[in-house]
Amino acid sequence: MALMRHTPDFRRGSVMKALTPHWGTLLALALFLAAGLAVLDDYGITADELHNPLRAERNYAFLIGEDGDFASAEFYVRLYGPAFDMALLFVERAFGLETVRSLHLSRHLLIHLCFLAGGLFAYMLARRLFGNRLPIAVGAMLLFLLHPRLYAHAFFNTKDIPFLALFMVALFLTHRAFKRDAIPAFVLLGVAVGALVNLRIMGLVLLAAIPAMRALDFALAAGWTDRKRILLTTGAFALATPLTFYAMQPYLWGDPVGRAVEWWSTLSNHPVVLVEPFRGTLYRSVDVPVEYLPVWFSITSPPFALLLGAVGAAAILAAAVRAPRKALRNGRLRFGLLLVGCFAGPIFAVMLPGGNIYDDWRQMYFLLTPFALLGAFGLAWLVLALGRIRLRAVAYGAASAGLTATVVSMALLHPNQQEHFNFLVDRVTPERLRTQYAMDHWGHPLRQGHEWVVEHSAQSPGAPSPITARLSGDLLAAANALMLPESARERLANAPAFEMIASVPMGSWSRSAREMHRVEVYGSTLRTVELRDDLREVYEAVRRARPLIDGAFDVHRVAGALALVMEPCAPQYIDGERMYVILRAFPVDADDLPAWREGKRFEPRILNLRLFGAHFEGKCVAALPLPAYPIAKFELRWGVDLLDAEEAREKARRAREEGRLLARAAHRSAYDIYLANGELAYLNDSCDPLETEQSFDLNVYPERASDLPEERLERGFERFHFEFLLNGAFVDGGCAAFFRLPEYPVAGIRTGQRDAEGGSLWRAEFLIDPERRLAELASGASGEPIAQGDFNVHLADGALVYVKEPCERADTEARFFLHITPERVGDLPEERRGFGFDNLDFAFFPNGALFDGK
Repeated sequence: MALMRHTPDFRRGSVMKALTPHWGTLLALALFLAAGLAVLDDYGITADELHNPLRAERNYAFLIGEDGDFASAEFYVRLYGPAFDMALLFVERAFGLETVRSLHLSRHLLIHLCFLAGGLFAYMLARRLFGNRLPIAVGAMLLFLLHPRLYAHAFFNTKDIPFLALFMVALFLTHRAFKRDAIPAFVLLGVAVGALVNLRIMGLVLLAAIPAMRALDFALAAGWTDRKRILLTTGAFALATPLTFYAMQPYLWGDPVGRAVEWWSTLSNHPVVLVEPFRGTLYRSVDVPVEYLPVWFSITSPPFALLLGAVGAAAILAAAVRAPRKALRNGRLRFGLLLVGCFAGPIFAVMLPGGNIYDDWRQMYFLLTPFALLGAFGLAWLVLALGRIRLRAVAYGAASAGLTATVVSMALLHPNQQEHFNFLVDRVTPERLRTQYAMDHWGHPLRQGHEWVVEHSAQSPGAPSPITARLSGDLLAAANALMLPESARERLANAPAFEMIASVPMGSWSRSAREMHRVEVYGSTLRTVELRDDLREVYEAVRRARPLIDGAFDVHRVAGALALVMEPCAPQYIDGERMYVILRAFPVDADDLPAWREGKRFEPRILNLRLFGAHFEGKCVAALPLPAYPIAKFELRWGVDLLDAEEAREKARRAREEGRLLARAAHRSAYDIYLANGELAYLNDSCDPLETEQSFDLNVYPERASDLPEERLERGFERFHFEFLLNGAFVDGGCAAFFRLPEYPVAGIRTGQRDAEGGSLWRAEFLIDPERRLAELASGASGEPIAQGDFNVHLADGALVYVKEPCERADTEARFFLHITPERVGDLPEERRGFGFDNLDFAFFPNGALFDGK
């Protein structure tokens, strides 16, 4: 009994004794946590944060059996690891978080806790590497946590920060596993590396390095006993890694091999291609110069950290050259070489021809992990080289001064530390950085624009709400407005003088807006707050001129823009949530286009007049910016309130009750498609409002080519493209869009939804009236077939008819290939005579259909 009474005190004493050497580190982490909590509410919502929750929701729906066709989800939903996003989802549901503000504050806190955990593991790993040399270990932790650019991301970046932290954990477990050389340690390491690869494909760096190091151990082992242990531990790692990756990637469960190949091909050759400035020149992300990544890393990292990291890497390589045998053996030097490889290897791999990198070096932020540890090696080498205690104090003092300068820089930039640049670039000349490098990829400074409006606007109850305006015009700006505290949101909603606020990157959308405030870093503009209630100068300049186009608006050409003028005019023409203009600008010469346009002759743009126009004194005026290249002609199309929610709701009801279902939704992101009153209705009950910013493409196949307009006869079908915004509405939590078919008889439809970059999200193919079409084919295909096979082939009325009975859905994916050999070459069209016959390749759709098992 006495022993039991004293056991708790004994345990508390043991814990206190174990923690005693680490009180300074724990205190530093506590200070970091306190600082993070203090500034947590200073960061806005970023563009990625609008999309990432969809990944968690779709994966969760698949896990609970509500999403049976997960395979057709967007690639960023299927192929990116969902583990961290799902953890955020579980927290939100556990605590009942529903408002935009509470959801994103909780997300920012969890991301920051991951970041601090990475700093703790940096300290623990450095302690293992350098023994009890506390200053070196603390230095590694501070080099990790005090990187200005990444410190801001440690609140809002849900992809790169968890990967960065887990990479540090995996390095710690690597060192631990190689020291213990036991199966449990390598199993745990395999779990960490599997999770790492799940988060980002760059986790393959460790997946390749660890087996290579084990192979080296096997070659250097003294006997069979050691080699057997190496084989067993390596096998445990090799088994745990893919099992973990597979378990954390639900998309792989349906077809592990095929979908793993898709995962690799998609993420290693990323489909998103962006254009951004680098050193004053615009580059596509697949064409950036080889120095892109090293330059970005160098100009955005603290200079003293660059120096320490370079010294550490040089010291490791020099030691390896002097003692190559030691470098091969399991020890601190070999681990240092691993760190050099983890830093330099990915840079060389990414910058090979065909690499796709953009948004500074954010896909490579994990490079800070090995580099911070290399900085610890550099600090340790300097302390050792200086030798004497006084000189060592100089080294520690210099490092402390560098860290202090970084803290000061972070404080001055707050809350825009993600735009940190060091003195290696020109930060003094106004707007210099903005013209040389891409800034504000993420959009969180939008919140600062709203805060300025709140601070400088007068109270005026009952005014229209700019928060509502942002919901129709700019979803990211709307989300940042909703991140404000409730009292600030109320003041923002009652700020009529700033109703037309627009916070936009790289200056104004048009020259006619009056700039009221700038969000700046180093004198370079991130966002501007603009007042759009006064376009009098534009109106005065064009009101006596003859318009280029007479229409709903008179259209005039002004410097770099089109001026739209309507007089008299009601406010709803500008303020109406659905007043849009579609502008297509055709260049004088294709060579005038930027190279990244890849020969596209023009680019249609949908412009919301709420962002580009104003109503004053009974007049409506808008200024629409034109592209920079010379314009040969342009086309405009506009409409006011093309489809409101009530009209969409009624049309959807009639389509469901009276129309014919042509295609059923494959998953929550697609649509049930009905034909009603000569109109296709795309309907679903649950969709993301972001889908209303996407578009549909249609191929409409006529029953007879002769029904087509003359200019379309050669194609045999008509292609249409329509925007959801102009043809649909977000209704009762679902999406509804409508498209009127041509007047001529239509045989078949191929349709799909496209994202903003033009990539297909889903595709559907169907015949309009399969029963009648098949009945006609069957009546002409009676009698014996002229050829037999998987499909029997008949000749009827000048057409080949392919018939299979019984027939399954998989058969409809067939394609057919024909050689048509004429009796005389002279019978062929002139352009075919050199070939001697026709090659034809056609798909089952739109030439066939599955009906009653035939």
